[in-house]
Amino acid sequence: MICASPAISSDPAAIAALAARIIDGGAATPEELRALLDVAPNTPAAEALFAGAQRIREHFHGNRLKACSVINVKAGNCSEDCGFCAQSADSTNDGYRRTKWLPDEEILRAAQSSAEHGAEAVSLVAAWRGVKEGPQLAMVTEAIRRFAANGRVRPDVNLGILESQRCADEIAKAGARVYGHNLETAASYFQRICSTHSWEERMRTIHYIKRAGMGLCCGGIFGMGESKEQRVEFLQQIAFVAPDMVPLNFLNPLPGTRFAHIPKLDPDEALITLAVARFALPDRNLMAAGGKEAVLGERVTEIFKTGINCIMVGNYLTTCGADPALWRAAAARYGLRYPGDEL
Repeated sequence: MICASPAISSDPAAIAALAARIIDGGAATPEELRALLDVAPNTPAAEALFAGAQRIREHFHGNRLKACSVINVKAGNCSEDCGFCAQSADSTNDGYRRTKWLPDEEILRAAQSSAEHGAEAVSLVAAWRGVKEGPQLAMVTEAIRRFAANGRVRPDVNLGILESQRCADEIAKAGARVYGHNLETAASYFQRICSTHSWEERMRTIHYIKRAGMGLCCGGIFGMGESKEQRVEFLQQIAFVAPDMVPLNFLNPLPGTRFAHIPKLDPDEALITLAVARFALPDRNLMAAGGKEAVLGERVTEIFKTGINCIMVGNYLTTCGADPALWRAAAARYGLRYPGDEL
């Protein structure tokens, strides 16, 4: 059990001092992170939290944003039962297009569109358990080779659990630069969201990815019913695997999914959680990813005050995202440089 230190949650000076300590090479304790999650919105402490998160971002990442995008290259009919996902085995959601592996031309058109909207990398995402040796691995690696040859964006993949080290090695050889594989939530909560595979299997895949020399994109989803203590646990586990990029999603409780009944996070709680993630992971690339429009609504551009330095642009796997032009205009208001813009 992580016990929060209540003093810091209402003390702007203590929050500012913690930010300074992190910038000087120190780290927040689990107790401090837990307390920061209790900062009340629209208070001097909240202002200090957001200001500290921005100072930490500027120190470690400057003012240049990164942007990434995803393509759902194999949509629907997944064998796994992840409670948050419209594509899962037990979902009855039919609000998206189900496909087998997309043809090269469609993938390249989507990649070109993403590049035009500032995306530096596009991840090929497949709704299935993962990649096994044999014909499936051969199909995947050939598709990656063709996609890598486009030269417009960095070829990333998010293809699920890897059966072996050889799968990771062959995917890397085919040209995949970064492999996305989320932990999704804290280890202590994982069985509540999925029963068809384990948190440990996800960790094994992360080991394969790193040994293959690929960059790691690894994050999760807030608002699935986990406790604040488990949010801190999750952030610590992300720190342990040290990914290059950390996508931070919010649950969008879609009809037909097992988590359809879970209320969306309050916008203030969501923004405070992102800022606390910056205190927990000061030198990592933090990306505001799926669910931000659904949870934050008209306040979605406030993500830039939380210390994130990357955004997911374009559409998601089964839902639509905001107009990419929104992000460029909002970034400028916060003094941040959008990908492709001049200094």
